[in-house]
Amino acid sequence: MNDQQVSKQIQQMVQFIRQEAQEKANEITLCAEEECNIEKLQIVEAEKKKIRQEYERKSKQVDIRKKIEYSMQLNASRIQVLQAQDDVVNEMKDATRKELLQVAGKKTSYKGLVRALIIQSLMRLKETSVLLRCREMDVSVVNSVLEEAKREYAKKSGLVVPNVVVDKVYLPPPLTDNRNSIGPSCSGGVVLASHDGKIVCENTLDARLELVYRQKLPEIRKHLCG
Repeated sequence: MNDQQVSKQIQQMVQFIRQEAQEKANEITLCAEEECNIEKLQIVEAEKKKIRQEYERKSKQVDIRKKIEYSMQLNASRIQVLQAQDDVVNEMKDATRKELLQVAGKKTSYKGLVRALIIQSLMRLKETSVLLRCREMDVSVVNSVLEEAKREYAKKSGLVVPNVVVDKVYLPPPLTDNRNSIGPSCSGGVVLASHDGKIVCENTLDARLELVYRQKLPEIRKHLCG
């Protein structure tokens, strides 16, 4: 084999190696591009997933805030309704309390009422010695019916006639246009207590009014507010 043939064979081998190298390089480039594309897709999908998760988190936060706001508004509305109901009931109670002032002004009927209240209080206490407290303006009324009330109590209860002392400390006077409505007041009636003060029966008109309102409050609310 001469030099020319050797050189030609070497050229062919070099060309073959170059061609194989180029093909290998192309193959490596294609593989790299595929891996790059796959990695890019994975990164994009991961970011999309993060974005979806963040959106869901914020969406839930918005829903929670809406629910909280709705609940607060609903509670505020309920409080306003209850307050309006209380205002109506209190207005009615104040009007009724003003009507009570006229009860004591009717001397004949008020006298019988005081007598009945004393008997009722004695029946509750069932004490042999009792202290009675009333308004200063009602002392004469109380004294005029006290003995009869004591005898009536003894007859109904079958017990001895009790010793009833009218206290010199009086219940507050009734409300008038000249008196502050915030201060203590009494529309009439009596308060009886055992001699040791451990048992007290408050039988004033104001106390009975409060008792009736507590007992009848559901009916009053239903009647006034539906």
